[in-house]
Amino acid sequence: VNVPYFSGNAADHFSEAAIFWFGKVSPSENYADVRFAYDQTKLWVYVAVFDRNLWYNPSQSNPSTLTDWDAITLLISLNGNTGSFPDASSYRFIGAMSWTGDYSESRYQAAYRGNGSGWNLASVNFKTRPGYRSPFNDNNTNGRGWAMTFEIPFSSLGLSGRPSDGVLWGVGVQMHDRDSQAGPPQPVKSWPDFMQRDNPSTWAQLRFGLPAYGAQPGNPAGTTLIREDPAKGIAVPDAGVGGTIDNLCPGDENFIWNQWGNLNFGSGTGVNLQNQSDVADWPCFSKYYITFPLTPIPSGKTILSAKLILHQWGGSNGYPPPVASLIQAFTVKEDWAEGSITWNNAPPPLENVSQAWVDVYFMPTNGWPGAARSWDVTYAAIRAYESGQPLRLALYEADSNYHSGKHFTTSETGSWNLEGRPTLEIKWSN
Repeated sequence: VNVPYFSGNAADHFSEAAIFWFGKVSPSENYADVRFAYDQTKLWVYVAVFDRNLWYNPSQSNPSTLTDWDAITLLISLNGNTGSFPDASSYRFIGAMSWTGDYSESRYQAAYRGNGSGWNLASVNFKTRPGYRSPFNDNNTNGRGWAMTFEIPFSSLGLSGRPSDGVLWGVGVQMHDRDSQAGPPQPVKSWPDFMQRDNPSTWAQLRFGLPAYGAQPGNPAGTTLIREDPAKGIAVPDAGVGGTIDNLCPGDENFIWNQWGNLNFGSGTGVNLQNQSDVADWPCFSKYYITFPLTPIPSGKTILSAKLILHQWGGSNGYPPPVASLIQAFTVKEDWAEGSITWNNAPPPLENVSQAWVDVYFMPTNGWPGAARSWDVTYAAIRAYESGQPLRLALYEADSNYHSGKHFTTSETGSWNLEGRPTLEIKWSN
């Protein structure tokens, strides 16, 4: 994950934080959006959890039982994702849900430090802040979810200031879930999904600062446009998942917990991209997956630039009025099928590689194909082309505001709107 730096308080840049996700939506399973940002003094991590039943321990006293209840574990290694055991550069922070004030009471959080073979409870200064949009300790009423914020001062990790741009840490997140007072806890979910808590080499990489992925120097010898065009034998599969156009903001509790995450919308002609800080509105949240074949590019070329172009034709509306959204683009490693991809089975993101501000737009004042919005995906296209793979992308956002949804045209739009179909513009040299 490439994490943005902010000169002010990182928490004030919620909608600009890097975002990743893991888990599933079901009556007994949880899903989480994880946001990362940092400033001059601290690493800021915000985890929003979709959870039907929230349980915490009112009499919590033993740190070893924190993860028996709803809680988040944040793992950090200052030496990167290396080593088979946690050493002194490895930290494990736990924030458990509680009905407390602005910040958690000390009994609802704990810090551990690696000792070369395992973990020791450690006195490390950090803060956690719980948030919730559900009743506590009551399964008679369905909830929607909760959130946990971590603020990790760099000074608490023995650093004199923020890490330099490009520094790599190891990072992992575990989501702990309890759905009744009697228990037992549900199985732990991890990001990355193959991650082992006590083996830093299985963790993900956290990179400080956004890398300068962009166009490469050189004189273009040609341009290739790739979009869905059956007449040319070009297929560009795409699909919205979650609260997309055909599934936007349903309110039926049985539906959202049992069906919402398992529905496929691969045949939809429009897609919604949306997120917000109020986790109760997660049935409105939506991602977008798209895969471009790179075979239309002549072989043996050097890609100089690659631009993803989507056409926006509308968006959410209401009060407070909608604002611009920073939509992020991610690479995806695994293949997926347009006719079966869902929120719950969609492949996870590999790396956040681009982002672009998308303003509010409504079709009645303009006309088709709508407003062209673009993302620089040069870095991702080069890697895919050189490895002989298609360019697999996902789009999502870390928005905070209500009514943040932005609507775009998909590959399924009719031939009358060929220009409006998602397009990959490649400039290449010999």
